[in-house]
Amino acid sequence: KFQRIQDLRIDNDISIKKISTDLGLHRDVYSRYEKGIRDFPIDILIKIADYYNCSLDYLVGRTNSKEITDR
Repeated sequence: KFQRIQDLRIDNDISIKKISTDLGLHRDVYSRYEKGIRDFPIDILIKIADYYNCSLDYLVGRTNSKEITDR
């Protein structure tokens, strides 16, 4: 389960329907990704990071910092 992705959505008062529409996905597909039933493809993870203006590392739990850094 991708708890951070779900938490970001809930904290921003965004419904699964809205984010799935914004990302160009079917609602059920997005829901399965968020619940961990299916793995997120990297292109969708990038879209979600852009959507919330945070790093991929934050989304997948590699860091606790939402900030995007240049390496």
